[in-house]
Parts: sequence; structure tokens; C-alpha cells
Amino acid sequence: MAPFEWSGVAFFLVNVLIGAGFGVALERSGFGDSRRIAGQFYLTDLTVVRVMFTAIVVAMLLTLWASALGWLDLDRVWIDETYLGSGILGGALLGIGMVVGGYCPGTSLVATSTLKLDGLFFIAGLFVGIVAFGEVVPKFWEFFQQAGFRGTYTLDQWLGISKGETAVLVTAVALFTFWGADTYEAARGNRDKARD
Repeated sequence: MAPFEWSGVAFFLVNVLIGAGFGVALERSGFGDSRRIAGQFYLTDLTVVRVMFTAIVVAMLLTLWASALGWLDLDRVWIDETYLGSGILGGALLGIGMVVGGYCPGTSLVATSTLKLDGLFFIAGLFVGIVAFGEVVPKFWEFFQQAGFRGTYTLDQWLGISKGETAVLVTAVALFTFWGADTYEAARGNRDKARD
């Protein structure tokens, strides 16, 4: 039963294949273009929200079905612990970096793999940020490790409903978001044509 114990060469190969597949999927979705990533924040291109919501829903439903069929032991799946304070701060800083640079760490690697110089510069800035963070984190370690600590805290626990009900809710939100994005972009396109 999954998850399986991987080690040695098998562990390396599985991770390389998963990483390469993820990178290809990001590039095919247009995530190697900084204008597309930044367009999400300026509401000029909502591809990112569609692709990410699709990935979330597909992964969620496959995980739940695999568990229901006895193929996956959810008790053995690692879930990061929740730190609300540092998570909110880190998310805000990442969002600012994405607006300014047009990439997140993963998409900057995708851009660099297709020989885009802006992706390479973003990666260089990423390493500078990692070193800077390592130097200053001891000064706010207590906040980083304790602010808003919730342990392993999942969406179904927060909502107080079952995993299945949460899956239905998230899928409904995704479908509504797809409809809203399409409606918004159609209206925006009509406004742009009217201006021309």
C-alpha cells in the first residue's frame, strides 16, 4: 500500500521523473513566462488560477479515491505543520516577489530550463534571499517557530466537516472560480475591443 518506501537510486529516479514531469506541465501551461505569472496579480491573465485549481482538485480527488480503494494509507502521508504567523508573512513576501519578478521559485527554474535570462536572474536573487534569510532568522526564531502554531491542521479540520464533504466544497469553489475567470476575461475582452 502506498506511500512506498523509496531509497537509493530508486528514490533519486522517482524524484527526477516527478520533477521533470512537473516542470514540463508548468512549461506547457505557460508558467515559464513571467508576464503570465504577473498577469495573475494584475487580473490580465487568469491562467494561473485555472491551472493551480485544476491541479489541486485532481490531486485531492485522486488521493481520496486511492484511499477509499485501499491503495493509499492517508495516515502515512506527511502533512507539514501549520504556523499561521510565519506562513502569512512568508506568503506575503513570496507574493510581492512574484509581482515584482514575475516568477515563483519553481517557475523560475522552468524559465531557466528554456534559456530565459529573467528566470536565471530570478534564481540568482532567490539564492541571495536564502542566504539573507539564513542570516537573520535567528533574530526572530521565536516568531518563526511559534506564531500561530496549529500542528497538523487540514482544511476539513478547520471547517469541521468530513474529507469527502471538503472535496465536494473545494471542487464547487474551483468550478465557480473557472466560471468567474471566464466571465471576467470575456467582459474584459469586450471592453478592450470597444476601446479599439
